Amino acid sequence: MELILKYFPNLTEDQVNKFEKLKALYQDWNLKINVVSRKDIDELYLRHVLHSLGIAKVIEFKEGTKILDVGTGGGFPGIPLAILFPKCDFHLVDSIAKKLKVVDKVVDGLGLTNVKTTHSRIEEVNGTYDFIVSRAVAAMPTFVHWVKGKIAKKQKNELKNGILYLKGGDLTEELQNYKMATIYNLNNYFTEDFFDTKKIVHLPMKFKKQ
Repeated sequence: MELILKYFPNLTEDQVNKFEKLKALYQDWNLKINVVSRKDIDELYLRHVLHSLGIAKVIEFKEGTKILDVGTGGGFPGIPLAILFPKCDFHLVDSIAKKLKVVDKVVDGLGLTNVKTTHSRIEEVNGTYDFIVSRAVAAMPTFVHWVKGKIAKKQKNELKNGILYLKGGDLTEELQNYKMATIYNLNNYFTEDFFDTKKIVHLPMKFKKQ
């Protein structure tokens, strides 16, 4: 928890309480339904919570922003972002029902009212969103295909509507056809070794191949 306060010192008391509750909720539910590895549970705030919040170093979502979290797994990056941005709407989607069961229990345990979940393949989800977030569920060309037509055209934020993708490693080949992509290195924001190769890719709505 000290790790979160180190980089986000201006949290409200309610936000601090919610972030503090996260570990116990995940430890409890992970014993029943394994969604996070044992090692990752021990380093939950580093490997999952702070990693998710990297997106908040790139953009501060305006009130009313709609965010779709694709392949949310155990609720990342959606749940930490929903705590940080209580006036934004988050839709967490995963095709694996047992993972969403844990997500639902954590959301209930935290009393989050700005999160809804759907058990579905992303292609079957309707509606449009200002941003689509995810943690490396597929190579970028595949992901772009999955979320086609789901990004709203009307702008609310300074950053252009589009995809915010948490990825690691060398992305040169994967992004070679997406000239409008911007890469943010997370080690510019966080000093822990874990973030040395971690990145956020922003791909705006007009991501036609050039």
